[in-house]
Amino acid sequence: MLDLLKFLVDFILHIDKHLLQIVSDYQTWTYLILFAIIFMETGFVVTPFLPGDSLLFAAGTIAAMTGNPLNIGVIVPLLIAAAFLGDNTNYFIGKFLGHQVYEKNYRLIKRKYLDQTHQFYEKHGRITIIIARFIPIIRTFAPFVAGVGTMQYIRFVSFSILGNILWVTLFSLAGYFFGNIPFIKNNFTLAILAIIFVSILPMIVAGVRKYLENRKLKSTK
Repeated sequence: MLDLLKFLVDFILHIDKHLLQIVSDYQTWTYLILFAIIFMETGFVVTPFLPGDSLLFAAGTIAAMTGNPLNIGVIVPLLIAAAFLGDNTNYFIGKFLGHQVYEKNYRLIKRKYLDQTHQFYEKHGRITIIIARFIPIIRTFAPFVAGVGTMQYIRFVSFSILGNILWVTLFSLAGYFFGNIPFIKNNFTLAILAIIFVSILPMIVAGVRKYLENRKLKSTK
């Protein structure tokens, strides 16, 4: 387990090098690998640890390099489709399991993340499907919780399509246009850390607010 964690951390922090190696080894089959990772990140509640934002940014960066088989014109629509199919798969898994997920403790479904996403829904409503696309872990559980809840599929699909288009396009094109700027290219790990930090910032802010509110309630008792 520790070895897997180390590999994942190394893969995410040095995703540009690992993805370049994958492109070198598998050429156009890399599209299928990218599709599978993006699909699984939101397709199953047990895989929130897979890279999303950083992978899109790195894929866009490599697509901008000359002499490689990746094309940004293929990457963007392909990964929008992967994210959309992942959302739908997770939605119907949630629909199938129903409200029993709140009554039982499933070993592979972290209850903490489930509760956090449920609270996120209570605060932001249906637009959570769009906002969650930009927040790791929450984006994995958002379609699942939508399926468990009472969100109509038509509404879910409309928000899912918009969220996926914005998410994939923004991060892929950011990598395509800015990833090969000398400063970013020479400090790619720092750029990835900055992306991760900005992505989880809403969760940090929410956690700090909750902590301060709890302290305030305790002090008034």
